[in-house]
Amino acid sequence: MSNKKFNDLVYKNVDELVYGSSKNPVTCKNGMVIGGGQILPEVNFTLPPMSVTKQTMPEVLRQYKGIIEDICKRAKELHVPGFVAEIELLPPMTFNPAWGIEITKTVRDVMYEYEAKHGLKSALRITPNDIREGKEVTHMWHGEHWENMLKTFEGCANAGADFLSIESIGGKEIHDDAIMFCDISKSLFALSILGTKDMSKLWQAIVDIADKTGTIAAGDTACGFGNTAMVLADRGYVPRVFAAVVRVMTAVRSLVAFEEGAVGPHKDCGYEGVYIKAITGSPISMEGKSSACAHLSPVGNIAAALADLWSNESVQNIKLLGGMAPTVSLEQLAYDCRLMNTATAKGSKYSILIRDLLSDSDSKLDPQAYILRPDVVVKIAGEMIKENGHFNRTKRAAQVTIDELRKAIADKKVFVEEKDSMWLDTIESQLELIPADEETFIQQMLEENESDKFEPKKYDM
Repeated sequence: MSNKKFNDLVYKNVDELVYGSSKNPVTCKNGMVIGGGQILPEVNFTLPPMSVTKQTMPEVLRQYKGIIEDICKRAKELHVPGFVAEIELLPPMTFNPAWGIEITKTVRDVMYEYEAKHGLKSALRITPNDIREGKEVTHMWHGEHWENMLKTFEGCANAGADFLSIESIGGKEIHDDAIMFCDISKSLFALSILGTKDMSKLWQAIVDIADKTGTIAAGDTACGFGNTAMVLADRGYVPRVFAAVVRVMTAVRSLVAFEEGAVGPHKDCGYEGVYIKAITGSPISMEGKSSACAHLSPVGNIAAALADLWSNESVQNIKLLGGMAPTVSLEQLAYDCRLMNTATAKGSKYSILIRDLLSDSDSKLDPQAYILRPDVVVKIAGEMIKENGHFNRTKRAAQVTIDELRKAIADKKVFVEEKDSMWLDTIESQLELIPADEETFIQQMLEENESDKFEPKKYDM
């Protein structure tokens, strides 16, 4: 059973909802506060193209040590008040928990050293890879893959990780088809039934580990759902309005981590984090223009409007003219944060001005940006949270987003091409065919979707 119930918004007044400040900030062991009034950089880095094997592990560790030493040195030179480093562990580093643990220790030791010698405050987010894919996985919550993920979480927590996160994939095998065919009923099944069921089991386990190890259960992200739709929409394969509706629907699934005890900061590649912040008051990490090193997006500025950590998504350790790419990313993030914090220091009217400029610069040009506007977030989240149960909330999220986009298009608040806007009617007519009763819907979906890719028994169904 869930521990927390969120039946109302923590933020009802949009003027209180701003970057760098959250109603429920998170304090690290070293006193660094996320969401306490300053926006801080979160730099995420990975290896250059190379294989990760027992033989290459010494070079892997050398790479990670070099990356974090360079980042810490530049952060000190730029007078960064504090930063978060994130390591998204690659599959071999989760299949072999000892490798992920050793990487964590190597990176965190350098961060501890810089704090001790130079007073540079930092925290480490570790994101084990969700390795529960493929035919050899017989169950989502039992077996070798599940055990290795939990061992990686616990071992990394003991090795110095501050924040525990994951990009979980429960329901993705159905949702990939939902995106390909723009099928909102499959999306609803994947997110509100399979996704929430998996999130509940997974986050109970992660929160238990966090409690046991004195670390912070930070949050999940619907990257494999919302970002997949966004990237395909950007390439013209699916309608942008479909991707926008899916993005809002993912918020209900990501909220489950907080229902189970996560406290933030919510992970960067979940743009649904703005809805999480409005509902829970927890701090969020976001990525935008500085994540172009990882993927392109139509939300480069607006993503920063409510962020408490500002991230680059992920960058390989390759050489650029200015230096190694992770160090370059840290510098870009640090300057963005410095400008935003300077506005905050001058008073709330300045931080709200920056927030609104960031929002207005993107929101007219793409429906996926429009649904991240603070005023729109408060409106949609307020309607969504009135419903009971994940199924009803996710369904309501889709309908309210359709209504909001339709109105915004009519009022010329957002530009959507006609071939795209017509899809709002298609999505709505699909929604109307979905049974009102959750159990009826589940049975219908199970009958329609059983295949080699989706085995209900993996989810105890």
